[in-house]
Amino acid sequence: MVEQTSHVLQVKGLKVSVKSEQGNVPLIHAVDFELNSGRVLGLVGESGSGKTVTSLSIMQMLDRKTTSIEGSIRLNSRELNGMKDDEMRRVRGKEIAFIMQNPMNAFSPVNTIGSQFIDTIRTHTNASKKQAAELAISAMLDVNLPHPSELLRLYPFELSGGMLQRVMIALCVCLKPSVIIADEPTTALDVTNQLQVLRQLDRVRQEHGTSILLISHDLGVIAELADDVAVMQHGRIVEQADVFELFDSPKHTYTKTLLAARPMLQLTPQMANCIWT
Repeated sequence: MVEQTSHVLQVKGLKVSVKSEQGNVPLIHAVDFELNSGRVLGLVGESGSGKTVTSLSIMQMLDRKTTSIEGSIRLNSRELNGMKDDEMRRVRGKEIAFIMQNPMNAFSPVNTIGSQFIDTIRTHTNASKKQAAELAISAMLDVNLPHPSELLRLYPFELSGGMLQRVMIALCVCLKPSVIIADEPTTALDVTNQLQVLRQLDRVRQEHGTSILLISHDLGVIAELADDVAVMQHGRIVEQADVFELFDSPKHTYTKTLLAARPMLQLTPQMANCIWT
């Protein structure tokens, strides 16, 4: 089907530099990648490799006074780089959504979950306050959040990290964006909540055809959800491949180093017997 192969997000020649007294210091060097409809592209690399800077540049959330962004960032054939702030605010959330690394940073601590959820919906739609509240409740039920009408009355600090992460996913999904950028969505979550978040993201892409740029340093998370993988080092993409090909036959030395550094559980015969009996 055309929908399964069409490019939703195209990044070409992306360069990001930060201004300093010594001149421009490059952070991202000529990065290229494409994200297709209904696919998950994993962007992997160690901390400081440029993953988050890449995502913030796509969202046009870097301070233009201190940073420079060059290259093309096209969302559904529409150029985002250099777009005016008021126009970009209409694009964020509605057409491209961002799941932050720390969910607590995504919400204002002085407003309830409900007021922030409902205001966001109404900013991008013509829904009434009642309609927005109903949509919020429905979206929260879809991500298995219990008693959503009660959660809407709570403040962010009254929810756990895992619950806030699911609220953020619900908020992203209800506006049906073409692309979701998930920046380390499972960081600081326990194993149970990590699995829930990954399953919910997978369900979103299957049910809505949403494309996902999954940013992580955790190769286990990438292996669980990604269709394709781009490996980033020092602000450059050094290898791109299908997830199976990359894990089975890595080409670049850095990719091999990352894979070799994965924590592996060494089983003794006694431990194996306990697991399988």
